[in-house]
Amino acid sequence: MTTFVDRVELHVAAGNGGHGCASVHREKFKPLGGPDGGNGGRGGDVILVVDQSVTTLLDYHHSPHRKATNGKPGEGGNRSGKDGGDLVLPVPDGTVVLDKQGNVLADLVGEGTTYVAAQGGRGGLGNAALASARRKAPGFALLGEPGRTGDVVLELKTVADVALVGYPSAGKSSLISVLSAAKPKIADYPFTTLVPNLGVVTAGSTVYTVADVPGLIPGASQGKGLGLEFLRHVERCSVLVHVLDTATLESDRDPASDLDVIEAELAEYGAGLENRPRIVVLNKVDVPDGQDLADMVRPDLESRGYQVFEVSAVSRQGLKELSFALASIVAEARAAKPKEEATRIVIRPKAVDDAGFTVTREEDDLFRVRGEKPERWVRQTDFSNDEAVGYLADRLNRLGVEEELLKAGARAGDGVAIGAEDDAVVFDWEPTMASGAEMLGRRGEDHRFEAPRPAAQRRRERDAARDEADEAYEGFDPFA
Repeated sequence: MTTFVDRVELHVAAGNGGHGCASVHREKFKPLGGPDGGNGGRGGDVILVVDQSVTTLLDYHHSPHRKATNGKPGEGGNRSGKDGGDLVLPVPDGTVVLDKQGNVLADLVGEGTTYVAAQGGRGGLGNAALASARRKAPGFALLGEPGRTGDVVLELKTVADVALVGYPSAGKSSLISVLSAAKPKIADYPFTTLVPNLGVVTAGSTVYTVADVPGLIPGASQGKGLGLEFLRHVERCSVLVHVLDTATLESDRDPASDLDVIEAELAEYGAGLENRPRIVVLNKVDVPDGQDLADMVRPDLESRGYQVFEVSAVSRQGLKELSFALASIVAEARAAKPKEEATRIVIRPKAVDDAGFTVTREEDDLFRVRGEKPERWVRQTDFSNDEAVGYLADRLNRLGVEEELLKAGARAGDGVAIGAEDDAVVFDWEPTMASGAEMLGRRGEDHRFEAPRPAAQRRRERDAARDEADEAYEGFDPFA
C-alpha cells in the first residue's frame, strides 16, 4: 500500500461568484421604492499552505480533484450574498508548484508560505449598485464571474541539510538509524529504501536534518532504477555524503568506482549539485575485509580532496566524529546563506499609453479584443436581457473599444470576438454601437422617476390628445 507520494497532478477549481440581484423595493404606500438588489458573494480561492506536520502528497494522490465553494447570489432588500469559503490545502515544506508544461509557478519553502492556485470569481453587482443619476431603475444585474480552473503539478523536494547518497545496500538506512531517531526499513537486499527517510541529528549546539535518498545505480539520471524519481530530493541539501560499501560481495565493484559512478550521475542530473561540499563515508569497516579495503582506498580518496571517515553502523565506530564534522559544515553553509530580506512592496504603475485592451485582426476579417476588463465584462453580462447588453455596449464604448476597431480597419458587418479562442463572444459589429443600443430605449431609466410636469403642460397635452381622437372619429358611421 502506497504511503509516500512526492509528485501528483492536482485539478483545482475556485468557486464561482454569486449573481447580482435585480429587485425593486415593494412596500405599502411606496409604489416606487427604487432598486434594492444586493451584490453576489465572492467565490472561494484554492490556496496551498506549507504545513510542517504534512510530509507527503498522499492525500492528493487519492483525491486529486479539489474545488472551493461558490459565492451566494444577492437578494432583495440590499442583502449581499455570502462569500464562498476558501479551500486551504496543506502541503509539505519544499513543495514546488508547476504547470503542465513544467514551468515553475511557486517554490513553497517555510512554515506558512502560501500560494493561490486558483482565484475565486468576483460576485456580480446588483441593480442597486448599478443605479445612477441617468439609470435610476436598472432592470438588470451583473452575473457572477466564474472561478479559475486548471491543473497544477506538485513536486516534493525534501528540505534537509545533509543527503546520504550511494549504491543500494551501501548502509545508508543503517547509518541514519544510528545517527538519529529515524527508524527506516533495513534489510539485506537492494532497494530496501523506496522513499526518502528524514532524521534529526544533534551534535553539540547544532541540530540538523539528514535525508536517506534511495539507492542510485548507473543511469539513474536518465530514469533507471529509482534515481530519477528521488534525485530531486538532494537539490536542497547543503552537504552530500557518499556512503561507500567496503564489504560488497559484487566482484566488479569497489568504493572508488562506486564513487565515480555516483558522481557522474549527480553531474548528469545537474541542479547545481557540483558545487555542494562532499564527505566520503567508508561504511561497514566492522567487517575484517571491509577494514582492509578501507585502508587501501582511503589514500586515493584523500588525494582527490575528499574528507574521509571510516564508520560502522553496527559497532558505532566513527559516528561521533562524522556527526560533528557534518555539524561544522552545515553551520558554515547556514552562515554563508544570504539573509532573507523583508518583503518589499513592488509598485508597477500603469503605462500612460496602456489602454487596458488590444485589438488584433485575424483571418476572415475577424477582429479579436483581448483585455482583462472587456473579457470580465462579457462574462458578467446576461445576454438574454436587452438592458444588460446595452450596458455592456456603453462600457465598451467608454473604454475606447469602438475607436480602436475603427483604427484597425473594422467595417460594418465584420466579426468581432471578445476573449480567447476557446471562450469568446462573437458578434457582427456596427460602427455606431452606442446609437444602435439607444434604439432599445433609454436603458435603465424609468419615466416614473422623472420630475413632474407643470399642470398647464399636462392640460395642453390632454387637450391635444382629445382633439386628435375627435379627428379620428369624425365622419365615422357605426351603422354603415
